[in-house]
Amino acid sequence: MTQILALAGVGKSFTMHLQGGLRIPLLEDVSFSVAAGECCVLAAPSGVGKSSILKMIFGSYRCDRGTILVRDRDRVIDVATAPPRQMLALRQRAIGYVSQFLRAVPRVAAIDIVAQPLAAQRDAPAAGRLAAGDLLRRLAIPERLWELPPATFSGGEQQRINIARGFLPDLPLLLLDEPTASLDAVNKAAVIALIAEKKRRGTALVAVVHDDDVRAAIADRVVDITPFSRVAAS
Repeated sequence: MTQILALAGVGKSFTMHLQGGLRIPLLEDVSFSVAAGECCVLAAPSGVGKSSILKMIFGSYRCDRGTILVRDRDRVIDVATAPPRQMLALRQRAIGYVSQFLRAVPRVAAIDIVAQPLAAQRDAPAAGRLAAGDLLRRLAIPERLWELPPATFSGGEQQRINIARGFLPDLPLLLLDEPTASLDAVNKAAVIALIAEKKRRGTALVAVVHDDDVRAAIADRVVDITPFSRVAAS
């Protein structure tokens, strides 16, 4: 199977500038890989760095050391050293991300927020909206809400908008940070089905989930990051 993601020797610390530059180590020597069509779930207690690993893969956090290799078509890019412009292109072509929270854009309709990644890829707004509508139906977002900005939606509705936006484009790598945390059983099942479809299409997934049933349903492999965490060791 084609390897889509590989982390080797990745370390991360935070510097507290308001406390005299105090350096707080978080992670050390994180190493694992994920193949096409595989879902890898990161496991550890809360607060030891699981979400930080996703953010380093996505390039929101810079790691202090190590390599984070992501396959981008016929090339392999090291996220740890990629300049900002290359990272923006990599996110469009290769890395999707579903965070825990929707950053709602004021006055932009929910369906356009969902369709935006596909529209950016194909320069085809109509096709993007059509595909977005299909996903919104699957995630039980009423059609009467599609043209409204999601800032006033419930937490669960906003999370489903977030999920639809992240799942819409077909990218080689998809990062999931607690995608089902605000969802009821019916919508959890819908997300599990979407993950299964992504795996069949060859997407590599890295997920953080605390729900044991969801983890059992989606994980091909569980990586315990506790040995990599300096928080857990302290």
